[in-house]
Amino acid sequence: MTAPTPLIAGNWKMNGDAASIDEARSVAAQLGGKEVRVAICPPATLIERMSRALAGTAVIVGAQDCHCDETGAFTGDISAEMLADAGARLVILGHSERRAGYGETDELVSHKVAAALRAGLEPIVCVGETLEQRKAGNALAVVTGQVRGSLPSELAGKAWSVAYEPVWAIGTGLTPTISEIEEMHTAIRATLRELFGAEGDSPPILYGGSVKPANAAQILHAAEVGGALVGGASLEAEDFLGIIRAL
Repeated sequence: MTAPTPLIAGNWKMNGDAASIDEARSVAAQLGGKEVRVAICPPATLIERMSRALAGTAVIVGAQDCHCDETGAFTGDISAEMLADAGARLVILGHSERRAGYGETDELVSHKVAAALRAGLEPIVCVGETLEQRKAGNALAVVTGQVRGSLPSELAGKAWSVAYEPVWAIGTGLTPTISEIEEMHTAIRATLRELFGAEGDSPPILYGGSVKPANAAQILHAAEVGGALVGGASLEAEDFLGIIRAL
């Protein structure tokens, strides 16, 4: 089966203002002809402006979260339909910062994934273990359990991806060994095949957690790594392009 097209997605988290859109423009202008999909997920305040700025380019604009419901009395929340209306085409869901800081469960993430699909957004579903879980020898069980609990059956036949982000590697400068990454990505792929049959070979499995230009080539060429979910290194065009060019 043909390998899925790699996806490199930048998660700007709670960073960026109007001037930051120039960094996204610079990425779009320098992409070249690489066989890779590139996305930038800015704060919700920038989605519409970035979508207009990048119209006609190869860069996909995404969002960082969504609510399960289409409308309602949910002060401060944003529905998937609203994100799509603003110009988003994909959305990050189940990031460890959402799971840990806001108590998001696998069940809630699954509902959000269904909401994203309802609105025509492509989900990037995040999974990952804490350092304590890895030290206890539970990393594989924790992550494959998150995969099973966070991916609804509605994903069948749709475009989506999984992002493996070991919680202890996010923003710390630490990364797992290549063998640890390959072991986890292989286990995730086996779980996707278990859930979706042959279709489980289609979604790319991204790696995230302190990805930067210096380590990107080694990570991106590891077995079953189909791209990257990039945090801080996606905020500046040259760093982000350095990761994209490492493919």
